[in-house]
Amino acid sequence: MEIILINHSQYVKRELPPLSIALGYFDGVHLGHQKVIKEAKSIAEENGFKSAVMTFDPHPSVVLGKSVKHVEYITPLREKVDLIEKLGIDYLFIVNFSMEFASLLPQEFVDQYLIGLNVKHVIAGFDYTYGRMGKGTMETLPFHSREKFAFTVVPKLVSNNEKISSTLIRSMIRDGRMEEFTPILGRYYSTNGNVIHGDKRGRTIGFPTANIELTDDYIFPPTGVYCVRINVHGEWNEGVCNVGYKPTFNKEMSKKPSIEVHIFDFNQDIYGQEVKVEWHLHLRKEQKFNGIEELVAQIEKDKRSALAFFEKNNV
Repeated sequence: MEIILINHSQYVKRELPPLSIALGYFDGVHLGHQKVIKEAKSIAEENGFKSAVMTFDPHPSVVLGKSVKHVEYITPLREKVDLIEKLGIDYLFIVNFSMEFASLLPQEFVDQYLIGLNVKHVIAGFDYTYGRMGKGTMETLPFHSREKFAFTVVPKLVSNNEKISSTLIRSMIRDGRMEEFTPILGRYYSTNGNVIHGDKRGRTIGFPTANIELTDDYIFPPTGVYCVRINVHGEWNEGVCNVGYKPTFNKEMSKKPSIEVHIFDFNQDIYGQEVKVEWHLHLRKEQKFNGIEELVAQIEKDKRSALAFFEKNNV
């Protein structure tokens, strides 16, 4: 997959083959997004075009001063690129979403970013908008296309009477409802991070942990204990993860919670390694214990619960 970065004020046009292009922000690359992208790929194959996706960075809400700013992501840009590449797309256009770009009239966007890129077929969701103030819609696209390309509108995808959307998945992550949104995300929620040095208290009580610092701006799940898998050196390992402020030991709350994974049957030194944590189930809320013995007993109970979960679900 060829990645083409576009900065509106500096982009130099180049010759491109005929394209079938999927348009959207695609945070999460969930099943609804995949439906749009796969449709673009299918149409490309049917017509001898190349398949393409156009996305934007940062999220428009950040630039446009919306009351809710999406500065944390289900899939930060690097992960989004990887997921789109796995879908077999030929070209990925990443447009820098600036105020200058946001000020384009709908016709200007179509002329420069669709017709100008040799697009022959546009695929987008029913609620996709473009141009200044989102005045361009899938209903106005036939007029703005100047009959230079065809288009396909993908209807909304529904699960349990709710539209599958990034907004829905974000709210589920923030609520810790990991097992509920996995079927509509199309995979387990995962976060990448580096293993850093912590206070090393876990090893003194028989439960050493990998302290993980996230590498990107992911949406953070709520504090508590989770069943997780962690990928180290390309291999998956089961474990339990504590997200929180460790109230049993810390009298003062730190500014941000820590992520600590106790990996089952694991004794490697992985400081400095990049790992991927895959979130499966929220076991319980974080709590303060009266002493070490009470804490150790609960961790042992959490471990048994996690092992039973993984055995039952054959992950």
